[in-house]
Amino acid sequence: MTTLSRLVDDLHAGRLTAEEHVTEVLGRIEALRGSPWENLVVGRDYQQQLATQALEQARQLDERRAGGAVPGPLHGVAVAVKDLIDVAGVPTRCGSRVRESAGPARADAAVVQRLREAGAVIVAKTHLHEFAYGPTGAVSADGPAANPWDAARITGGSSSGSAALVAMGVVPLAIGTDTGCSVRAPAALCGVVGVKPPFGALPSGGVFPLAESFDHVGFLARTGTDALLAWDALGLGGAGLEGVAARHASAGCRIGRLAGPGWQVHDEQVRAAVDATAERLADAGHAVVDVELPEAVELVELYGTITGAEALATHARELDEVPDQFQELTRDRLRAQQGRPATEYIQAVRRLRALRRQIDQRLRDAGFDMLLAATVPFRAPLIGVEELEAGGSTVPVRPEILRLCIPFSALGYSVAAIPGPGLTGPVLTGPGSAGPAGDSLPVGAQLAALPHADARAPLILGARALGELA
Repeated sequence: MTTLSRLVDDLHAGRLTAEEHVTEVLGRIEALRGSPWENLVVGRDYQQQLATQALEQARQLDERRAGGAVPGPLHGVAVAVKDLIDVAGVPTRCGSRVRESAGPARADAAVVQRLREAGAVIVAKTHLHEFAYGPTGAVSADGPAANPWDAARITGGSSSGSAALVAMGVVPLAIGTDTGCSVRAPAALCGVVGVKPPFGALPSGGVFPLAESFDHVGFLARTGTDALLAWDALGLGGAGLEGVAARHASAGCRIGRLAGPGWQVHDEQVRAAVDATAERLADAGHAVVDVELPEAVELVELYGTITGAEALATHARELDEVPDQFQELTRDRLRAQQGRPATEYIQAVRRLRALRRQIDQRLRDAGFDMLLAATVPFRAPLIGVEELEAGGSTVPVRPEILRLCIPFSALGYSVAAIPGPGLTGPVLTGPGSAGPAGDSLPVGAQLAALPHADARAPLILGARALGELA
């Protein structure tokens, strides 16, 4: 499958026109019909409208380039956008019947504006776990999302469609959101690169909120170098690729591999992927040492308190007026927040603020630049499975998917979730085929930059661990 980096080279060199590329992508989207992955693209009632707009934009880009205009960094690149994010002229339904009658968005979300300014072409809106309030991708008015590697398994969520479409090679780049794990978990379970920039780095205007204390806009790509290209194109800044790579190659980073309470992994293949990532980083000259972050358990608890309260505040009116329009699990989770005292929320916010200062300072004093952990502690479970056997005990699927990702969300760190070394992508012969299951399912790790480190460092080192950078 063509990488974003090669695609951009071809589009900029004129070996491929924007119209040719967009036409090909729209054909892949149409080919999903009748397959287990059809619902990865939502809004089929307005998809033709999006397709028509996309082709017209692609033709205009080609005309401007032919007229001598300098192409943008994502000139002509087809991008899919999570259906939590406004795209002008089409509705934002958030995977919920609550919003099935929503009218067209009046304007693009701020991140969509950035994409268009960079020359990108929006070709589809993607499946998500209802209102982004869940990590499986299996609870949605559009039905559960099917994993590209095995259609009987979950994609992870909530940016389920965005991750799966990138994994299948339908689009080279997709936009998602990440509150607790919603870019990183599906990236891990679908075998792609998922990026959660630092909190607030990408604007959230025009994005339907879940919990504004933790909502991040992020993105997904097939490779680390593709994600670096997207990082720059989205205006996230930082040192240039060569400068950052050279600095980290010469000076090295001190990377803390998280261990101890709160960081246990249930799957030997996941553990092996983290081991392999650590070994590759050590071979590249970085110091990788075990470190404990005992506050992880408390961070997860504080996140739950704050997110629950903010999610209820977002949905309180609809929960009262049209409760039956919510999926049952979403409704039950929101109702569980009713009646909880406001003091609980305020105390959680204050405690988290103090913990952030404490953790940041302790890790910096210990000389750490980055942290390394697994992304999800197991491979993709079957759709509908609520519990897994692990180490002689039973663990609940939903909280466990979140557990390793939440601390970095609570701390607001810049994070890249990368596939285990050697993963090449799902073996699909076409829509309707089933990918390999069992031992072939994706696993992955995540690298997080502390606030004093370069926010792009997780992607630089992630690309190196994947063998993409020398």
